[in-house]
Amino acid sequence: MSSNNGYHVAIVGATGAVGEHLIRTLEERDFPIRRLTFMASKRSSGKKMQFKGEEIPIVEAKGELFKNVDIAFFSAGGSVSKALAPEAVKHGTVVIDNTSAFRMEPNVPLVVPEVNEEDLKNHNGIIANPNCSTIQMVVSLEPIRKKYGLKRVLVSTYQAVSGAGNRAVDELYMQSKEIMEGKKPEANILPVKNDPKHYPIAFNAIPQIDVFQDNGFTFEEMKMINETRKIMHMPDLKVGATCVRIPVVRGHSESVYFEVEKPNVTPNQIRSVLAEAPGVILQDRPSEQIYPLPLDSVNRREVFVGRIRKDLDDEYGFHMWVVSDNLLKGAAWNSIQIAESLQKLNLI
Repeated sequence: MSSNNGYHVAIVGATGAVGEHLIRTLEERDFPIRRLTFMASKRSSGKKMQFKGEEIPIVEAKGELFKNVDIAFFSAGGSVSKALAPEAVKHGTVVIDNTSAFRMEPNVPLVVPEVNEEDLKNHNGIIANPNCSTIQMVVSLEPIRKKYGLKRVLVSTYQAVSGAGNRAVDELYMQSKEIMEGKKPEANILPVKNDPKHYPIAFNAIPQIDVFQDNGFTFEEMKMINETRKIMHMPDLKVGATCVRIPVVRGHSESVYFEVEKPNVTPNQIRSVLAEAPGVILQDRPSEQIYPLPLDSVNRREVFVGRIRKDLDDEYGFHMWVVSDNLLKGAAWNSIQIAESLQKLNLI
């Protein structure tokens, strides 16, 4: 698909938070690129962004522009992906989509390379990048599942504001300043931009990410439940989730309770498995106050795991704390890992 000197790569949504990290990570990984095209909305058309010191103009995203594009990273929202990704595929482009548009489509692989890289062999032009919260959880759970089995997962998330976009981060800063000055903070974005009610995130915790479903769970929570089952090929896995937005800029944290299938498993055995797991860094020395912190995860590609302990009531139950940079492993880095896996498996 590519020439000997690299691929023609397009980034759709290049000006967004994830788009910017895609560009930076492509630079750092030295991914073989012959030509790079930046696409965004009409209002960004004509502006320029840098890649390896070169200024590249931004063009308005349109279907015909994918002719001769080998790989396209989509990160411009679900409606854009639904409209343009099929058009890109018609031109022979492999799409790595960072939205929820195609994640649960049965013929679209939903991939975390440390967990289910082999699923890439079944792609039909579109590959879905999972939800940021799901990614870090399955990276930490998969090595445990392979060794000891897995029968139940309950997760509570503490999610960073950057997961809601750059405007939400700006509002967090603004609200913090307003509160510190004794003013009433203005809220226009969270929990969901188009909902009738908005709440300040500064000095607060909002137990709603995305819209509520008829079953009382939010869409974010259902994404974690359904995506985990799909990625791990466990359609009957018992999964529950509560997703909460907290006033942290970057780095999602999760309290994960899980139950293994094998008896007599110890926390040290879980630690040993995670210490050797790909993409995982074990930080679990509570006597020294060493455990994962979102602040320490920023600009890191790994998933950090600590606070591993056995449940006091269920002999199969364990608790752990999982942290990762939601803009990197939760988005840009996982997408580029997928591209690197496609290259390794000779699928592009």
